[in-house]
Amino acid sequence: MQAKTLVPTSMHGARMLFATLLLALTGAVISLAHAQATPASPAPAFGHHEFGGGRMLERMLDSVNASADQRSRIHDIMKSAMTDLRAQREASRGLREQALNLFAQPTVDARAVESLRQQMLQQHDQSSRRWMQAMLDASAVLNPDQRAQLADRMKQRSEMMQQRQRERRTQEQPKG
Repeated sequence: MQAKTLVPTSMHGARMLFATLLLALTGAVISLAHAQATPASPAPAFGHHEFGGGRMLERMLDSVNASADQRSRIHDIMKSAMTDLRAQREASRGLREQALNLFAQPTVDARAVESLRQQMLQQHDQSSRRWMQAMLDASAVLNPDQRAQLADRMKQRSEMMQQRQRERRTQEQPKG
């Protein structure tokens, strides 16, 4: 029996693997970010770090049999990203408040709105860059086999979620 290759054989395969890994890690990080932003959420302990809502990250690490060292390194990467993005989250909130104020004026200043939109784009780009760096750093901690396992798991999860959405749409359609 021939061994199954874990390295993508095409550029498309490599992109799909990276996109899947990125999706998995993004989901874990977003879950972590949301839980940290919610003061009432419990903060379960993960080794020497405490994170609120890190269950998705832990399940991801469990699914690839991550070692204690890998877990620690990935937790450090995610904790650093969260710290860096806290200030950016506050800045984004301020920009949204400015937008509300602009649109509440008797006459909406289109130039001011456009300027604010550009600031929002820059803010989003900074956040996106920081998350992408965290994803790259975390993916470098995992070996190719673990990344392939993660890609398979996320593909299955995506298919399951799409099936549920189809079922929900079917149930929501008016009968008649």
